[in-house]
Amino acid sequence: MKQLSILLLFIITFPLAVKAQTNNYKVYGVAFYNMENLFDTLHDAGKNDYDFLPEGSYKWTGKRYWEKQENMSTIIAKLGKEVTKQAPVVVGLAEIENRNVLEDLVEMPALKDFNYGICHIEGPDKRGVDVALLYRKDLIDIKKVSARDLRIQKTYAGDNWEFKSRNQLIVEAELDGEPITFLVNHWPSRRAESRYREEAGKLNRSIMDSLRNEHPGMKCITMGDLNDDPTNKSLTKGLGAVGDAAKLSEKNYLYNPFYKMYKKGLGTLAYRDSWNLFDQIIVSKELKKKDNGLFYWKAEICNYPELKNKEGRYKGYPFRTYAGGNYAAGYSDHFPVVIYLLKQDKSNSSK
Repeated sequence: MKQLSILLLFIITFPLAVKAQTNNYKVYGVAFYNMENLFDTLHDAGKNDYDFLPEGSYKWTGKRYWEKQENMSTIIAKLGKEVTKQAPVVVGLAEIENRNVLEDLVEMPALKDFNYGICHIEGPDKRGVDVALLYRKDLIDIKKVSARDLRIQKTYAGDNWEFKSRNQLIVEAELDGEPITFLVNHWPSRRAESRYREEAGKLNRSIMDSLRNEHPGMKCITMGDLNDDPTNKSLTKGLGAVGDAAKLSEKNYLYNPFYKMYKKGLGTLAYRDSWNLFDQIIVSKELKKKDNGLFYWKAEICNYPELKNKEGRYKGYPFRTYAGGNYAAGYSDHFPVVIYLLKQDKSNSSK
């Protein structure tokens, strides 16, 4: 009975606690979601997208494509909404095929009213999957969009070859009158050795180093499916992100709020009965200062009930579009993540 009373008290007081902490503050949601193969039904020249054609192994028909679009758009609109009361201000995406699928996505009924813009640059991935950023045109002013490819020259069996992976998208913008840069990533898969993801981390860090040298104090947010956990070398060494805010410094200026979540056993995808936390959003130290305009508040893994398998061996795992090669009409093999930024609302501060 005592435990029930405590649970009821939490259910009643949680919304009040959120309101109290965000009172007199504007609240912005920044999200990331691996869309798990959001392909259209047409072949892109030079890309190995044959599985996702109507005659391909997945029998990827128009009906299935639009079901996927409806599923994903509904979740994107929901990310962080319980706190912000609106759709995210920006959403980083991975595993999208091209700009066409993004244009269809933002026109879906669940998202159309939010008037999302698209930042996307075609990348070198052989399968054709890219990263992208959606942004609320009413809240974000885009200044510059660019990308850097991850290219590693290697020698194998006496032959020189170049390893190429998804590009790293760089979006320089302004949110609520403040300069801020968003980077969207999808690092090499675990089929590749750790050193490739370490190189991806180094590239991402070098991009931010350059931005901050050019614009001292630049607030940066890097996000993505990093194919590594917060404790792996690509994050701690390559990128140089710390999980303890007390360790932030001029040298170690990136804070990873998902580090402690991973240490607690939480994750965004499951494999062989264990959880990984590959999907992360990492902020520069300037966003940890509450007296410096926009600042980081908290992070969440958005493992909503509809995103989980409800029964069977994989109960609680992400509810995928395909399971065991069979169409399941689900969402993704990853849970989305979100962080919240706050800024004092001076229009309400005197009320």
